[in-house]
Amino acid sequence: MFVPDGFQPPLGLRSEVFLLEPLGPQHNERDHAAWMSSIEHIHATPGFGDPLDPDPWPRPMTLAENLEDMLMHARHHHDREGFTYTVLDAATKDVIGCVYIYPLHGEDLTADVRSWVRSSHADLDAPLWRAVSEWLTSDWPFTDMRFAAR
Repeated sequence: MFVPDGFQPPLGLRSEVFLLEPLGPQHNERDHAAWMSSIEHIHATPGFGDPLDPDPWPRPMTLAENLEDMLMHARHHHDREGFTYTVLDAATKDVIGCVYIYPLHGEDLTADVRSWVRSSHADLDAPLWRAVSEWLTSDWPFTDMRFAAR
């Protein structure tokens, strides 16, 4: 069990600088542009770019492949298997990152959390981490979480 029956995942998170909302196909073009422009920065972000992974994400994909990935994340959200939120700039609504909340293998109610921001918004890496950490503690039912180290 990743989250208890009856738990309603939050619809998002707001700060003065960014907004989180569930990732969906409506974000495809903006999401694709965000991570494609920031592959090196994301690989340098804790939780991404594992040197032992022969095909680490992100890697170049077509817009159609990205849409398939988004539909998978939306299914996981619907089925409560994991929760992916897009990070939007509060002023422009541009996609500037993403947050992944998935179960830590073999651990009930323990979240494995990863986030990235596009390289043009690298200054938001730590504020996003702090905001999401507080949000997971206050609004989610996890007994523990492992957020990729900052």
